[in-house]
Amino acid sequence: MVATARALQVGERSYPVVLPSIRDPRLHLASVIIAIHVLGQLGLGFNVSIPQILSAIFTAAILEVILTFALVGALMWPASAMLTGSGVALILRDVGTVHGEYWSWRNWQTFALVAAFSVLTKYVFKFRGTHIFNPSNVGLVVAFLLLGSERVEPLDFWWSPLNGWMILAYAIILTGGILITSRLNLLSMGVAFWATLTAAVGVLAASGHCFVARWSFAPVCGSSFWWVIITSPEVLIFLFFMITDPKTTPRGNVARVAFGVAVAILATLLMAPQTTEFGAKVGLLAALVVVCAVRWLFDRLPAAGSEGDRIGAVAARFARTDGVTGGVTGLAGRIVITLGGVVVLAAAIVVAGIPARGTAEVPPDVLAEAGVVVDPAVVPEVTIDPEVARFSPDLATADGASALGLTLVENLEVESVALLESDPALLTGVDHGDRLVEMQNRLNDGISRGVLTVDRYSFDSMHLVVLQPFGMQSGLSAGIEGTGTVEHVTYDADGRATDSVTEPFTETFALRQVTGERWLLVSVAATSSQP
Repeated sequence: MVATARALQVGERSYPVVLPSIRDPRLHLASVIIAIHVLGQLGLGFNVSIPQILSAIFTAAILEVILTFALVGALMWPASAMLTGSGVALILRDVGTVHGEYWSWRNWQTFALVAAFSVLTKYVFKFRGTHIFNPSNVGLVVAFLLLGSERVEPLDFWWSPLNGWMILAYAIILTGGILITSRLNLLSMGVAFWATLTAAVGVLAASGHCFVARWSFAPVCGSSFWWVIITSPEVLIFLFFMITDPKTTPRGNVARVAFGVAVAILATLLMAPQTTEFGAKVGLLAALVVVCAVRWLFDRLPAAGSEGDRIGAVAARFARTDGVTGGVTGLAGRIVITLGGVVVLAAAIVVAGIPARGTAEVPPDVLAEAGVVVDPAVVPEVTIDPEVARFSPDLATADGASALGLTLVENLEVESVALLESDPALLTGVDHGDRLVEMQNRLNDGISRGVLTVDRYSFDSMHLVVLQPFGMQSGLSAGIEGTGTVEHVTYDADGRATDSVTEPFTETFALRQVTGERWLLVSVAATSSQP
């Protein structure tokens, strides 16, 4: 076999060889995505391994080479497929893979299968000679819907505090995105998408929308939700490198702007009812799948290159008057109809967001109701894991950590009072999730049996860590790894102490700002090792 720059000779047969070109915008796009992968491994804490990334890229590339050779009899550099595989690996996360496991092969086959399916969609779902869906986009949506949040997760909306790594990531995404989309005449579509999403999500945020995210101790609500979405580097990647796929977007400038607006509106409507970041992210990605499926509707707009295929021409037609009276009336009518449509759309967004509307506030006087007063001196010095500062600079201070330690002691004291006074309402003021269920069961069991056990904790040490959930989408928790002694006091039906056992403990207490400012105890588990 003799390979040349143009053909591969095998016996008497010659097979064309298509090599990459330095001018190919797909290579420029790939360089941006690869740069983000590198930053993710070095400084942004991406929970994905190098074998997982390479599994997606190589699977997509090999499959594309085989398919193109079988279909056209040529060996083609799989630039598009490698971009698809890289995009899949950038957004897809395997639940349980953590940053730092650089060479882990954990569930690499999931990345390979999603990448393979993504490439195959180009050959299966076609219309007028070209594929309908952005391959990585539709592959990811199908994977998230079929596998669910217990097995896979999307890349977070929020990556890291604004440090040097994030500034560099923003610079690479914005510079590369603007240059590539400008060259392909797709920048106007990206701008239309982002501007519309900013306004639509603003309406959703103003209505009190909230979701929980594994990088936030409290629900992300209102203005914080709006800011996270519109400044999200993941949204920017979606904007510059997924929506703006020349093969799956309309050709005309007006149609492309309308396409971007439609994706933003549908994305907001799909995100509105979601109470988790997983749901919101899948809603964002799914919007592009749906709009791509009806791309033919946008082809009915002015044809590419025609006189009417300019935003200025559309604006002129909208404002055109055909006479003093009739024209003014016509223009006024168009304005009224447009404003009416905007109002209806805003109302639809608000209604769609009802399931994710706000959260109930914890009663601020729960300590007073329980009659609990704790001397801060009983709280030992709280040591702090360096990872805490990545998610909460305030909590990573000595004062912030000590305040959290005091809150833990207060919550445990309120639990004791709630059990002794048979007051389940007090439990909802300090507990949530598994811990609330556990304490409610203990209270109900004590009432039915007439025998109740109350735990009195005394701490010798506290170490503050971050507890990141994987797959459960229940929000970030602060963990206090505590040691000391716990006294188990047994009371009879008359409230008299009948027995007492004291033993050492080494446990992790998970706390979250589930419903308001107060940190609630969500779980308690034995710590496997000393801090």
